[in-house]
Amino acid sequence: MPEGDRRLNLPNLITLLRIAACPAIVWLALSRDPTMGLWAFVLFVAAALSDLWDGYLARKNQQITDVGKLLDPLADKLLLASTFVPFYLISHRPGDQWPLPWWGALPLWVMIVIFGREVFMTVFRGYAARRGVVIAAGKSGKYKAFVQNLFCGAVLLWYPLIALAAERMWDGSFWEYWQSLHGLWIGVMLLVALVLTVFSMMDYLWSYRALLMSSAPHP
Repeated sequence: MPEGDRRLNLPNLITLLRIAACPAIVWLALSRDPTMGLWAFVLFVAAALSDLWDGYLARKNQQITDVGKLLDPLADKLLLASTFVPFYLISHRPGDQWPLPWWGALPLWVMIVIFGREVFMTVFRGYAARRGVVIAAGKSGKYKAFVQNLFCGAVLLWYPLIALAAERMWDGSFWEYWQSLHGLWIGVMLLVALVLTVFSMMDYLWSYRALLMSSAPHP
């Protein structure tokens, strides 16, 4: 059997490990202990980097499989949920330290846009698979995931740093500058992520428009 046809190869194993890390990220992120929050950040960065690693290995070693094409987007969705859901819950906690910079308590409509797109693409991929077409993660989807990861990583670092600043009474121009820059990054990255979320969905629909047209009823 050719190497690329094996269902469980190293790239797919890395993807499965990324999926397994998601519950731990949720648990760590929801903790009010800043040390746990920092571990959530570290684990998230490792999981996000593994997405680049497994793709590189799959291409280099010709280990791209249909299973991998389906597992990789699933892992991305679970990693997204393991951060955005805690962000929504944390940002709605009472207290001045919990709202996100620029955005305040994470709006419900942001969650609807982010997860609505993921649900739609999951359904669309399932429909395509039943018609013998495997929709792999495209460039626009990868760009979207990359910017979302930049936002998620920044927020996972933001909360423990804010907690540590309160505990240790950090003050001074450097901390104020860092806090301002960090907050600006969070605000801009979420805005860009929302734009790419919508754009990537439209890009997939356009790329696979023939699949949609073939299912349309004929007059």
